[in-house]
Amino acid sequence: MPSSIYTKLGAAFAALAAGAAAVTIAAQVLNSTLGTPVASPSSTVPAQGGSSGGTTTTSSPRPPRAPSAFPAPPTGATVFSREEGDDVVALGIVSTGRRALLQVSILNGQGHGATGRVVRVALGSRTVAAAPCGPGCYRVSVAAPSRPKAAVVVVGRGSGATVWRISLPAHWPSPSAAGLIRQAGAAWRALTSLAYHDHLASDPTHAVASDWRVAAPDKASYVTSAGTAGIVIGGERWDRSGAHAAWVKSAQTLTIHQPVPFWTSATDAHVLRHTTVNGRAADVVSFFDPGTPAWFEVTVETGTKHTVELFMNTTAHFMHDTYSAFDSAASIMPPK
Repeated sequence: MPSSIYTKLGAAFAALAAGAAAVTIAAQVLNSTLGTPVASPSSTVPAQGGSSGGTTTTSSPRPPRAPSAFPAPPTGATVFSREEGDDVVALGIVSTGRRALLQVSILNGQGHGATGRVVRVALGSRTVAAAPCGPGCYRVSVAAPSRPKAAVVVVGRGSGATVWRISLPAHWPSPSAAGLIRQAGAAWRALTSLAYHDHLASDPTHAVASDWRVAAPDKASYVTSAGTAGIVIGGERWDRSGAHAAWVKSAQTLTIHQPVPFWTSATDAHVLRHTTVNGRAADVVSFFDPGTPAWFEVTVETGTKHTVELFMNTTAHFMHDTYSAFDSAASIMPPK
């Protein structure tokens, strides 16, 4: 995982060995501060985290920024991402009149841009080869239909290849969601409490599920499907290594601030589609977070601006969260 991620970690409560000594999955809580994470006695690896700080910006399509060591999407792109084995594969599309720039970003499980892949893409009926443009970066400019319905990404690796078909937004170019994401961030910080279910994987075979509660200003608790659990209340914490294990109390030297969104910042946020969640109107939005860095897709309720679902893809972290109990989560108390 890139070292830049570790500077944005929150209080990493516990890490579970998931079938192989070299692979751990961390149950996690977000922290608004930047700095060295504090691990519980059972922790081995800090977890991916976010920040309450940061800004949300968006840009009109313009010439893409030069690729760096991290295969960030081009400026102005509508972004999509998915887990592919232990890789993150992402697509960024920038529409410029009758043409479109397509960039495929491939990030391996060690946080490096994946090289040596054979990448082909299609925005219409014709599939064309994308040229390498840096570590994990593959680009091509194509003639674009006025209303493309789908994009196709083919990634060849060794003797095999994977095909990814992406349905594109009904309104194209996709409308900006910069304001909506700013409002969603403000809604997070205005909450008094929140509950969520988290599924976090490092690859298709190593994952952990956990249930979380967080409460303003500095409380959090979690329990995993394996029984590992943790509680933080201000400057105190308690950790449990299993469902029948005793709670172990320790000092919490890194102050947490909750509730806060999982993303540090958001660039090129775009509305992908409108939907309903529990009978309420909502918008599905994608964006890239350069601060983590990671690709996100979130579902935000239209009325409340509450984030009700979130997908995040980054180095060895494929996360899916569903959120509930806004301002009504059960109280977080010391263990009995």
